[in-house]
Amino acid sequence: MTVIPFTSDWQVREPVGPFTGVFGETGTRAVRLPHDALRDEARTPDAPGRGAGAYFPRGAYTYLKTFEVPEEWRGRTVALEVQGAFRRAQVFVDDELAGNRADGYARFLVDLTPYLRFGGTSTLRIEVRAGEDSRWYSGAGLHRPVQLHVDEPVHIVPDGVRIGTVRIEDDQAVVEYATSVRSTERTTRTVRIRSEVVAPDGAVVERDETPITLAPGETGVVRQRFFIADPLLWGPENPALYRSSVRIVDGGDAVEQRFGIRTITVDPRKGLRINGEPVLLRGACVHHDNGPLGAAAIGRAEERRIELLRDAGFNAIRASHNPVSVAMLDACDRLGMLVVDEAFDMWTRFKTPYDYAAEFPQWWAADLEAMVAKDRNHPSVILYSLGNEIAEVGTPHGARWARRMAEHVRALDPSRPITNGVNALLAAIDEVPQVVEELGGLNAAATGGDDLFNAVGASDAASARIEESSAVLDVLGLNYADARYAADAVAHPHRVIVGSETFAAQIGRLWPLVVANDNVIGDFTWTGWDYLGEVGIGSVQYADDPGASGQLEREFPWLTAWSGDLDITGWRRPVSYYREIVYGLRSEPYIAVRRPSRHGVEVVSPSPWAWSDSVSSWTWTGFEGAPVEVEVYAAGDRVVLLLDGAEVGRAEVGAERPRLAVVSTTYRPGELTAVAYDGDVEVGRTAIRSAGTPRLTATADRVHLAAGDADLAFVAIELRDADGALAADAEADVEVTVEGSGVLAGMCSARPATTERFDASTWRTFDGRALAVVRPDGEGDITVRVRAADEEVVLALRAG
Repeated sequence: MTVIPFTSDWQVREPVGPFTGVFGETGTRAVRLPHDALRDEARTPDAPGRGAGAYFPRGAYTYLKTFEVPEEWRGRTVALEVQGAFRRAQVFVDDELAGNRADGYARFLVDLTPYLRFGGTSTLRIEVRAGEDSRWYSGAGLHRPVQLHVDEPVHIVPDGVRIGTVRIEDDQAVVEYATSVRSTERTTRTVRIRSEVVAPDGAVVERDETPITLAPGETGVVRQRFFIADPLLWGPENPALYRSSVRIVDGGDAVEQRFGIRTITVDPRKGLRINGEPVLLRGACVHHDNGPLGAAAIGRAEERRIELLRDAGFNAIRASHNPVSVAMLDACDRLGMLVVDEAFDMWTRFKTPYDYAAEFPQWWAADLEAMVAKDRNHPSVILYSLGNEIAEVGTPHGARWARRMAEHVRALDPSRPITNGVNALLAAIDEVPQVVEELGGLNAAATGGDDLFNAVGASDAASARIEESSAVLDVLGLNYADARYAADAVAHPHRVIVGSETFAAQIGRLWPLVVANDNVIGDFTWTGWDYLGEVGIGSVQYADDPGASGQLEREFPWLTAWSGDLDITGWRRPVSYYREIVYGLRSEPYIAVRRPSRHGVEVVSPSPWAWSDSVSSWTWTGFEGAPVEVEVYAAGDRVVLLLDGAEVGRAEVGAERPRLAVVSTTYRPGELTAVAYDGDVEVGRTAIRSAGTPRLTATADRVHLAAGDADLAFVAIELRDADGALAADAEADVEVTVEGSGVLAGMCSARPATTERFDASTWRTFDGRALAVVRPDGEGDITVRVRAADEEVVLALRAG
């Protein structure tokens, strides 16, 4: 098997044809994959999807690539692998339809062989359509990599090497390779399969060679078992990766991939265990977009997200709500991040006017097969999720669908548990008025420590509605229904639960519930990383905001949900540090300050997905002498605030929420110190100080880049004083230019409402920061110039 990267030399344009009134190459522009064509379209207040789609328009695009087809490829099988095309992709070869796929996240292959012009050139044309088919920003186009497979007549099929841990013993591990081999020859052939196991240090620790005889048109499976002495096991704290190498002797390139030796078990008494060791999932739900890159799943961007989420204390991600990219799985394997990979956001019932529900009955089986084929050799994937907040799980026929899908996945991969993100309120939505009445009315249902989600989700009506569909799962995912944790341990003693989606602000209450209930294996917050679309659902809405409506989604020009522990630049927001303290991963207190400009202003719509409107800064120019509220997150029972060593306030921890103290004081520049006490014993202290005169700074996360399509440099642009303190209240218009062997791939700040464009070279900082992303376009030196007013910072990078 020969796999050729196919990400360069593409062009994109609007569709043309005999009935469009447009012909030729009008408007065609060169692009490299992965690419999101929708990102650079104009946002408007009246866009069809409105805030759900971040006010981006619909999009229809044509991708074109002309390539040489060598004569020596004649007699081989040539297939195109598309790792993600949003959406309703049609693949043409020289204007002949070769294949199609409805789902925008499914990895699929198209056999090009019958259509190619061997000894000449052929042109690929891939059509995509997107619009009102997603509840968030979807992007549009070939947003994940594309590869070309060129296979000999007898070849290992794509995704044809399945690797599994049979058992782990005290002194060895037993690993099985199951290799699917296909013959397109016209006569019977016998070939030999040679396989090796390569340890993390590069040493070959096992090998085998097995013959297989294939009749014309036949596919056979070669199973080889390897007995690896004293194996290094893969786990979240020690993600040891082996490498498999499988080839047909005298038959072309080896198929190589990384894998981990590990086992997974779940049960209601011992929870989740990896290699026999208990693990609680400190989880983040994540959307697929990469902020200023739009939906483009460029390898380094996917890796960086996992690095930063890991650094923030998460050990697991939940795909929301579609299968993650190969690049992200590779990063999770390397970094020890556990993955719940999710198949669908809808089954047979529409959530938006033109979504996947129209194609689900025809494509569900193939799309589940694609997800499992992509995932099964990745040790980071520990759970398959059938979907998210599927309304029909509360109906008998919805339970039938759940059972069919669960059994289909088990047949494909019996080694991993299966879950589903169930919103019990949604499953019983038609009974909500009756349930609320039984609970004493709407106000009673939504107060008393439980919100409406919990009150309805824990009701007898919801329990009855989800019973059958939940029984088909290995782990029941519950969205916003933590009231069921302890109750289900009694009512359903064999049920294992994961908090598949929870409110970030409630983690101080939720995490102790996870720890206390053996039947609950973890918590996944909404959300780990801010994302495009569902605009403003995590925002704090004030009475004096322009256009304040009290609705969750905000009006144009809102861009992001503003609900992540990390913002779209990758900067940790205060709630991230609060979570780290709740998890017990941080002993040092943390200080955040509620914006003094909003002090005393009424909040009209407290969103359950919102944290406070706070920033970790003690620099508030123009508010000297003004009242201010300081948040201190701490593991103690009280905190004392000191300003330049003198006490300026104190408060008990836990009055507003666990692990949180709110101290009222007056702003004055200086050094603000928070001291946490447990009883009379100091358990930690931290300090922040006011920034002096801000200066422009720029720092790249890497200066040596690979010259391919998967690498990037992220340039943090910040306004800091001479001692490095961030001037969060300072603002500047920052311009970035890139010279040499690179381009500016995207730019942004974390400002959740803006009319600025990701393809622009100038952005205004937000809370003292902005971000630029540089992509190499060849080998050589790259010069990045960052300018603001009369200041300039020059960075020297190198590609290749």
